[in-house]
Amino acid sequence: MRRAVSMALTTLLAISLAACGNQTGGQNEATATSSGQGQTVKLGLTQFVEHPALDAIHQGILDGLKQSGYEEGKNLEVDYQNAHGDMNNTVSIAQKYAGDKKDLVVAIATPSAQAAAKAITDKPVLFSSVTDPISAQLVSSLEKPDKNVTGTSDKVSMEQQLKLIKTFLPQLKKLGVIYTTSEVNSEVQVKELEEAASKEGVEIIKAGISQLSEVQLAAQGLAGKADAMFIPIDNTVVSSFEAVLGAAEANKIPVFASDTDTVKRGAVATYGIDYYQIGKQTGEMAARVLKGQAVADTPVEISKQADLYINETAAGKFGLTISEALKQQAKEITK
Repeated sequence: MRRAVSMALTTLLAISLAACGNQTGGQNEATATSSGQGQTVKLGLTQFVEHPALDAIHQGILDGLKQSGYEEGKNLEVDYQNAHGDMNNTVSIAQKYAGDKKDLVVAIATPSAQAAAKAITDKPVLFSSVTDPISAQLVSSLEKPDKNVTGTSDKVSMEQQLKLIKTFLPQLKKLGVIYTTSEVNSEVQVKELEEAASKEGVEIIKAGISQLSEVQLAAQGLAGKADAMFIPIDNTVVSSFEAVLGAAEANKIPVFASDTDTVKRGAVATYGIDYYQIGKQTGEMAARVLKGQAVADTPVEISKQADLYINETAAGKFGLTISEALKQQAKEITK
């Protein structure tokens, strides 16, 4: 009898020790994943549409992660999906990531971020290049995110952009703006632009679109009504900028932009941010979250500096003069 009891106790002790060993191993695996060691981190990377600014963000995110210890092909598995400007695709991609149980999802641009935030509630979601995260209902506070969502904003001053346009066109009376009515970030920018314009005595002529195929027609419509055209940070319009530029050049109406890559493609000028750097900033934030930092302790970050970018060739095509003061102020002048 004693021997039977002794054997039973020995068996129970062995089971108990085995259970403790398994529990410790699980904790170590979780720590390894969050610290960038051991297990491979599964990252979902979703992008709304292809254009140079968003592509630069994409590369910046990967470089920011790599610099922080997460390298694709080593300890980082990247599932990249592009929605190609289709809202329905953003939802499908987000639902796929939710089903795949990614460790973290990074969404580039507002539509992709909104879809990811709605579909994924049990894993961290970081956004990049969202102009107004509060209006997009991604966070209720920039300083203290209250859900599983945080990221970086590419917000720039519409008042500053309007003053820049008036530096080139002092007699500006009518400014045409093309924007996507379904993009919250675009609506926010247009509203701010209208507020700034009312103080400057400038009328804003709006051309709202709902899909990519409408961009060229909208640009042609504005060409006969406005003194100049302005492209906000709007992913659909920016991805089809050449259609806008064609209408602008045909009618000798200067076109200005909000992002630096569009200036390189033929817009006259902007006060813009470095999209590669904001992508890298997002990648570094993602790495901190993977290493254990709570999303609630990861405030939304906004680019603190907007630099002047000028396209000298574009200015010449539209018959505009670049003052020496602007040349001295410019961070980059495209020839």
